Amino acid sequence: MRILLVEDDEHLAELLTDTLIEQHHTVDRAEDGLSGLTLAEELAYDLILLDVMLPKLDGISFCRQLRTKGSQVPVLLMTARDTSTDKVIGLDAGADDYLVKPIFPQELLARMRALLRRGTSSRSPLLEWGELCLAPSTCEVTYSGTVMHLTPKEYAILELLLRNNQRVYSRSAILDQLWGFEDLPGEDTVKAHIKGLRQKLKAVGATDVIETVYGLGYRLNMNYLKNPPLEKTASLVTPLPSSPEHQTRSLVAKIWERAKTKTLQQIEVLEAAVVLTPMPDKSDRLWKRAKQEAHKLAGSLGTFGLAEGTQLARQIEQLLQLETALSPDQQQQIQQQVVDLRQLLEAAICPSLPKQPEPVAEVKTLVSANTQEPLLMIVDDDQTLAELLSAEAQNRGFRTAIAPNPDIARVEINRNSPDVLLLDLSFVESDETKSNHSELDEAGLKLLAELSQRVPPIPVLVFTGRGQEVDRVTVARLKGRRFLQKPTTPTEVLEAVTEVLAQDRKVESSVLVVDDDPLILQALQTLLQPWGLRVATLDNPLQFWDALEATKPDLLVLDIEMPELDGIELCQTLRNDPHWNWMPVLFLTAHTDASTIQQVFAVGADDYVSKPIIAPELITRILNRIERTRLLRNQTETDALTGTANRQQSTQELSKLLQLAQRSQQPLSLSVLRLDHLKQINSQHGHRFGDQALRQVAQLLRQKLRIEDVVSRWSGAEFVIGMYGINRSAGIEWLAEILEALRQIEITVEGKTSLPITFSAGVAQYPEDGLLLRDLYQSANAALDLAEAAGGDRVLPAYWQPIQAEALLKTDVVLVHPDPSFAQPLLYALETRGYHNHWLQDGETAIELLAGNEPEVRSQIILIGRNLPGIDGLELLKHLAQEQVTRHSKLIMLSLPPSEAETASNLGAFDYISDPYRLPVVMQRLRRAFVTTTKLDIS
Repeated sequence: MRILLVEDDEHLAELLTDTLIEQHHTVDRAEDGLSGLTLAEELAYDLILLDVMLPKLDGISFCRQLRTKGSQVPVLLMTARDTSTDKVIGLDAGADDYLVKPIFPQELLARMRALLRRGTSSRSPLLEWGELCLAPSTCEVTYSGTVMHLTPKEYAILELLLRNNQRVYSRSAILDQLWGFEDLPGEDTVKAHIKGLRQKLKAVGATDVIETVYGLGYRLNMNYLKNPPLEKTASLVTPLPSSPEHQTRSLVAKIWERAKTKTLQQIEVLEAAVVLTPMPDKSDRLWKRAKQEAHKLAGSLGTFGLAEGTQLARQIEQLLQLETALSPDQQQQIQQQVVDLRQLLEAAICPSLPKQPEPVAEVKTLVSANTQEPLLMIVDDDQTLAELLSAEAQNRGFRTAIAPNPDIARVEINRNSPDVLLLDLSFVESDETKSNHSELDEAGLKLLAELSQRVPPIPVLVFTGRGQEVDRVTVARLKGRRFLQKPTTPTEVLEAVTEVLAQDRKVESSVLVVDDDPLILQALQTLLQPWGLRVATLDNPLQFWDALEATKPDLLVLDIEMPELDGIELCQTLRNDPHWNWMPVLFLTAHTDASTIQQVFAVGADDYVSKPIIAPELITRILNRIERTRLLRNQTETDALTGTANRQQSTQELSKLLQLAQRSQQPLSLSVLRLDHLKQINSQHGHRFGDQALRQVAQLLRQKLRIEDVVSRWSGAEFVIGMYGINRSAGIEWLAEILEALRQIEITVEGKTSLPITFSAGVAQYPEDGLLLRDLYQSANAALDLAEAAGGDRVLPAYWQPIQAEALLKTDVVLVHPDPSFAQPLLYALETRGYHNHWLQDGETAIELLAGNEPEVRSQIILIGRNLPGIDGLELLKHLAQEQVTRHSKLIMLSLPPSEAETASNLGAFDYISDPYRLPVVMQRLRRAFVTTTKLDIS
């Protein structure tokens, strides 16, 4: 629920905010009555928590004004005044309840639940919809008795729908209800949470309990009130043995078996100090060691399910810490406690983890907790090669599946989706018709096209013997992650597979735990690793700085009491170090007194967990703290306007791609792109148009490019793009297609529409145009300057130069075609890709300029229309071939019927294109022709 907290006491406000957020409420805060009243009038809240003594406008006046305006939102007053008169004044002003300070969180939450239930007669302690049940008091969600583990936002969305079960909520309405006004995300965030919630409901058998009302929003499905689904798959309802919770319990039990001997040794130290020594000397080393061991036992035994052992150890520790000599009764008491503790431990054969309540919200996993080996699917009809690759993959820890053709692959993918897929492009079954040149008619590319639309995506590497340029561009467009040319050794292929899989996996976070108790270290390592965390442990605080530099963790866990150097001193020195002072620090402590807690926060702690450790609480706190820190750091690495990487972050990412290209001997294209005429757009239409144009370009780039490509905004209208495995010409074609898509988009702000926007770009390639990132940038930027000088709205390669005035005109493409409506769009598309063009409209002129011993025009490619005035296309082809023009030019026939293909080939045509004409097909055939041309190098 969305709650407004109006409280001027900063510390109390923070405490209440954290308490409410833990219960999955959305909280907006105001520090004075006037600001709070403004928020209450402008936004819809389910409840207002209101202090009475407030600056600018007191709580009583706030409440009266709110009721005068007709608002019926429940109001709970909070004040240190506890007289009957004060309570009467507050309730008469319109408050619904009155809570006297000091505030106890559990009482506050109970009163809030009571107020929320009063809103309508239908509200009860349980929110139910068929077999779906949500208990606000415990934040537990069940379906047919099966407990569901939801994230905080998923829980909040479900509670909102259950409390308002007759209403349809749009995405914007959900945002208004469940997100604070200071951190309002986009509507796609709601869509993602709804998707995750539906998946978890489906897993317990509640398919389609949340239905979409198209054009309006979401609501609960009425069918679940009358005919809830009866069939549920047992494997979906029963927790999987490999779940992190199950792994945690079984692994900690195994640790206890190994740790039991060590624990009994600790008991022996206690016995030697307090049982075997009749008159203990508190100053001797044995007594000091006994205090240390009692402290460790108090902190660790509860983690293994021995709550009674923790209590005994804590009582022993308290007696050992007394400054005065023990009385005879105290000596007898402590001796009996040590005996009881030994008996308890000897009786504990294999205790399980404590059955503490699970955290309401499913812990947000930073990396897949599935410990199963990744599955590689090899789709190739070369059985020998596939088996070699499979053997190499299994040696590297992969599971493998081999599919000899795409049809079998589709069946296997639907049955058991792979983590990564290695795909050949062509198969015998799909290549029977050799006259059809369309790439998407080939089986391999058909499958790749299907996989590019799959959600979630499966990373695909193409491994083929075909090397035409068209294949590389098409693979890149269809989001293929690598293009590997046969023959390539299995080792090189698997290295590429490993790199792609590593990029596709979410970032793994690391934690450094510093504690002098080996049991705690081992237990924490076992608890945290199933949640995708890399855990480094350290039992000697004197080696802290070396371990910190070696592990570079995302979070630090410190014990307070350690020999030589305690955790508080370590935290204090960490906060004084400018390189590490950002790191979140979580304390483990057996002391929960106010003085100790105040001390740890005073030195810079972010959080603390009391011993004995409760696994769900510790995991939740660690992962939430890491996620929050990561979000804050991400804000410093992202361009606020476009959401792309900023210059500093992208420079690091581009450098990594460049190092990868150097190691793998693969190309890398670097593009520098600038929006055309941004200054004029801002001047004529306002900066909001300009900002929207920049966002539109960034969105289009992210949408069209691959997930591993680097898209960044460096300054103003300038974007820098890095594409690994893509050469210069492929990069040009890709950006040109994005440019063509951008021309079709109009920017609209407040009902006003601007002209279509365009950009100019320069593209460089490693290593041909530079070995260093700086050199590649300079090469691409120089090409960008030429593109802008030529009028913009184009993509040019590095070292592109305009045509020089010479007797012999050297050009890239000559088009012989009579129809301007056909020729002009094609010529413009060629020009915006950096090709030099020349247009001829009839066969006679073509013969005059292109043929003879001293032709006036020489071109790498000649495109010839079939139907020309005077001499038709085939006659022109025949004449040019006789004049040996084919020695330095590739001749491609346009609009040629397939029945004439053989004739054209015999006359000397390099290729042909049939109607219906499509620009992408023409560009693909041109790139193929240029790849095989050894003459004029256009790039």
